[in-house]
Amino acid sequence: MGPGYLQPELYGEDHNDESQVLDLNHSTLERYSDSSTAHLESIHDSALQTFSDETRDCKRLKVEPSVGESIESHEIGYHGCGGMRTNSFNSLPKLQFRDHIWAYSQRYLAVEAMAEAAAAIMRGDQSETGEEVNGDAMKLVQQLIACAEAVACRDKPHASALLSELSSKSLVFGTSFQRVASCFVQGLADRLALVQPLGAVGVVGQSAREMVMTNEREEALCLVYEICPYIQFSHFIANESILEAFEGESSIHVVDLGMTQGLPHGHQWRNLISSLAKRPGSSSCHLKITGVGNCKEGLQMIGDELKHYAKGLGVNFEFFMVQSNLENLQAGDFSLLEGEVLVINSILQLHCVVKESQGALNSVLQILHKLSPKLLVLVEQDSSHNGPFFLGRFMEALHYYSAIFDALDAMLPKYDTRRAKMEQFFFAEEIKNIVSCEGPARVERHERIDQWCRRMSRAGFQSVPIKMLTQAKQWLAKFKVCEGYTIVEEKECLVLGWNAKPIIAASCWKCS
Repeated sequence: MGPGYLQPELYGEDHNDESQVLDLNHSTLERYSDSSTAHLESIHDSALQTFSDETRDCKRLKVEPSVGESIESHEIGYHGCGGMRTNSFNSLPKLQFRDHIWAYSQRYLAVEAMAEAAAAIMRGDQSETGEEVNGDAMKLVQQLIACAEAVACRDKPHASALLSELSSKSLVFGTSFQRVASCFVQGLADRLALVQPLGAVGVVGQSAREMVMTNEREEALCLVYEICPYIQFSHFIANESILEAFEGESSIHVVDLGMTQGLPHGHQWRNLISSLAKRPGSSSCHLKITGVGNCKEGLQMIGDELKHYAKGLGVNFEFFMVQSNLENLQAGDFSLLEGEVLVINSILQLHCVVKESQGALNSVLQILHKLSPKLLVLVEQDSSHNGPFFLGRFMEALHYYSAIFDALDAMLPKYDTRRAKMEQFFFAEEIKNIVSCEGPARVERHERIDQWCRRMSRAGFQSVPIKMLTQAKQWLAKFKVCEGYTIVEEKECLVLGWNAKPIIAASCWKCS
């Protein structure tokens, strides 16, 4: 194998489904509002020109003639603009490895991705800046992307120099984009430390690990729950859907995949129990919840709290637990009784089971389908952080988390320590996992709702329309977050977004 070969461990991973790649190209700009169209048009030209000039001037990687041949002799699948694909680079003029990376970046990412990132920056910085600071922000975007490209090329000297410069500009208490950039700089530094020089076989990856629920991360998660609408929106949609499934039924069994997402209390189920208690005839209803998770003590503590809470409200309640991760679940793990209606609840969980081969998720979905649930509630981050190319994932994550940090900017004062905790101990951990990890270590594999619809359909599930847009908007108004959050219907799902940028998507499914 010649040193110029584009190794999948470096630049992307082997995926059986190419539709996700096409989603990046065709739907990225369509999903955003066109309120900044005029401004974006001016950004397109300047951003692309600056990025192109800087990338062309980057130090070329040297390929010794005695070691291997030039890259055009290798058969490589390539996705360009519009989803076009060629099986060989033979038709291209003789270029070095970095030139091909530049071509991909320019055609596939630069115009769409940089325009969107720039738009997020301008929204986040417009209240406190003039032309000079906006120019600095634009340069920060360009340097960040150039650094990601250098890391993808395993050009350690150039990437290290860019990281050093970026570190001094990415401030934890700076503008919204400076703060999000600091998280991506940490991820790029971690990734760079793991890669081998060009010509080596593969990329050194981190060993498989789970995100440890430290005290700081648990505190940050609780703050995200209290301040940001994402998790509570998920709980609201799920509980309303479960209550609808409860209509006309006397006994319902809810299986919660990944109990509470690490929250120390069963917030979602307290709200559900409270809603059931207010219904006429609630004393004759029976609610059973089975929590799935790895921490037996944590599950037991939540179960005991819920039992006490339900008893105080006069709700007939039972709690069971399955100590297991999702990949090891079996249909026999659940105690299903005749006559009870089964609902499966998955809040921000199934994306962690998505792997390169897709076999793990398919197996889990098949197990869930065997349980024959009346309803499966699926809530996931609505972004493409699991594409086959590193740079594509990097850009998508940059857009997504720029929107989240922009929202935090509007919700909290600049030097609010709560915001710093959420950004550095919760969202930064997700970002670093997306950017620096590959293989089993990369668990934050978020995908778009289109992709989830295809996956669920292939597993034998049929979409159930969520018809509660009005109620969801009323809930959002009561949540009293700042203006900028939106809830829209999309493909029979409800999507919560910030300034029309999708953040969280909720969907419901039944066995077909």
